[in-house]
Amino acid sequence: MPIPEDVTGEEIDKDVRQELLSLPKTLAEDVAKNLVMVAKLLDEDPEKAYGYSRVALRLASRVAAVREAAGFAAYAVGKYSEALAEFRAARRMTGSVELWPVMADCERGLGRPEKALAMAGEPEVHKLDKAGQVEMRLVAAGARRDMGQADAAVVTLQSPELASSAVHPWTARMRYAYADALLEVGREEDAREWFARALEADQGGTTDASDRLAALDGVEFTDALDESDESADGADGSSDDSEGARDDEGPAQD
Repeated sequence: MPIPEDVTGEEIDKDVRQELLSLPKTLAEDVAKNLVMVAKLLDEDPEKAYGYSRVALRLASRVAAVREAAGFAAYAVGKYSEALAEFRAARRMTGSVELWPVMADCERGLGRPEKALAMAGEPEVHKLDKAGQVEMRLVAAGARRDMGQADAAVVTLQSPELASSAVHPWTARMRYAYADALLEVGREEDAREWFARALEADQGGTTDASDRLAALDGVEFTDALDESDESADGADGSSDDSEGARDDEGPAQD
């Protein structure tokens, strides 16, 4: 697959670069460039990221970082069985437990929430750092909901991390998950409060908490441009100045 000229392979993490030292120099450079493309495209174009990950995998399947990258790329496109296999391979190579939560989430993706829930109770969870433990709690709550245990999902998310006023990279997602679980059990007012708290913590725009809040408040956003187009397509095929002026307005609210 084509590699842009400005991608040198030097952009990769130093720990990954260290792993690639086991490869011949030219091969290591090729693998590094493909891993850079995986990282660059994973969010914006996961299908392409997956393609680059397969190239890297063909070139260096015995490198743990490559197996991990291939796992995340497969996970991003919903190939959960493949992702799980890659994560397991990476874990065997490194002995690390950091992939445990995403491995459990792959089990959910494969329709095995009971397995994901069992993994949440394994000793490996205690070896995770705080962020990893929060991820595991989110996966466990999701598994409860998959199993139709909405009330249990609410309880699963109740934790010191949720109650804390401190904001961490995972805070918005945890508050959002809690709000969503509350909404499922019919606690709409509580859900609204926690969607608002999720929005406060969501500095990177990782959730759609603002849209969920608007929906709970009965606010519907419409595209002013679409309204103008509909007006222009009226019976006489024309639009007057007052309708045209609406093109300059922001989103309409009911």
